[in-house]
Amino acid sequence: MATTWAERGERLIWAVAGSGKTEMIFQGISDCLQAKGRICIASPRIDVCLELAPRLEAAFSGIPLALLFGGMEDAYCYTQLTIATTHQLLRFKAAFDLLIIDEVDSFPFHNDKTLNFGAEKARKPNGALLYLTATPPREMQKRVKQAKLVATILPARYHRYPLPEVTCKWLGDWRKSIQKKNRRSLLMKYIHQLIQSERRFLLFMPHIGLMKELENWLHLLYPELSFTSVSAEDPKRVEKVKAMRQEQYRFLITTTILERGVTFRDIDVFVIGTEDRVFTESSLVQIAGRAGRHKDFPTGLVWYGHYGQTRAAKRAVRQIISMNNEARKGGLLHAKLSDV
Repeated sequence: MATTWAERGERLIWAVAGSGKTEMIFQGISDCLQAKGRICIASPRIDVCLELAPRLEAAFSGIPLALLFGGMEDAYCYTQLTIATTHQLLRFKAAFDLLIIDEVDSFPFHNDKTLNFGAEKARKPNGALLYLTATPPREMQKRVKQAKLVATILPARYHRYPLPEVTCKWLGDWRKSIQKKNRRSLLMKYIHQLIQSERRFLLFMPHIGLMKELENWLHLLYPELSFTSVSAEDPKRVEKVKAMRQEQYRFLITTTILERGVTFRDIDVFVIGTEDRVFTESSLVQIAGRAGRHKDFPTGLVWYGHYGQTRAAKRAVRQIISMNNEARKGGLLHAKLSDV
């Protein structure tokens, strides 16, 4: 990272979820700040920006920080250090000496030519550009293989435990189970199993309507439990995610809005309906990465529940296994899966 800044280069950091990507960029940011340079850390997701802001404020407490996203109340003032959604980059021209794009594969930045143009326009002609992600797009992976893009690949998490590997669960017609409120369905069997384990967890669902149906049903079945749902359309999504982080909820039902950029201390993950097109290889790998992130809680269940396997789900499972194998080969793990 520091080398990329020093050489004003372009680099991809391909690092598994929970590897400490944010902390990796601190030295380069520090070097740029000391050289009186201007830095922007951009992400397609508001949630990622909101997660990054307090961590950057703590690391660089003496530097004023601007947080830019759609609907923000405060007016923008010039700062050396900016965190912004990628849409906000369209406001800048040749502004940044160091531009870092976190979760570069995420919607809506990925495949959006306007946003990609905005990012190029926002950095200075001799500025450095750094991409961060656990799941680079295939065309970016191709550029790395062709030596057209320099990459640093980190297959291990910062705590040196393996990524939790996935168990696939056949659910049958889970949509019908929700609509008919079938308490004996496989879907309800697995949700009840998670509840009985007394662990906190995330339930990922492909669509808001089904998510709300399931939430209402579960409130009837488990009125004593504290939980809620959250989506991009939820005006209280920031408060709900914060409450989950503070462990005020036992579990959270969510769309893919929480697939990346959020960290909870100790969590299991259950994806419902991986056969849906909304669950890409990238999103499924990112979702799995929500489990086992904390050094004191490096393990967690990851279930892909489905009504038919997809190529995306199979590739996601293989990618996680492959990263763990690469980490073992490199001697980067201090524990085997059987030891955890």
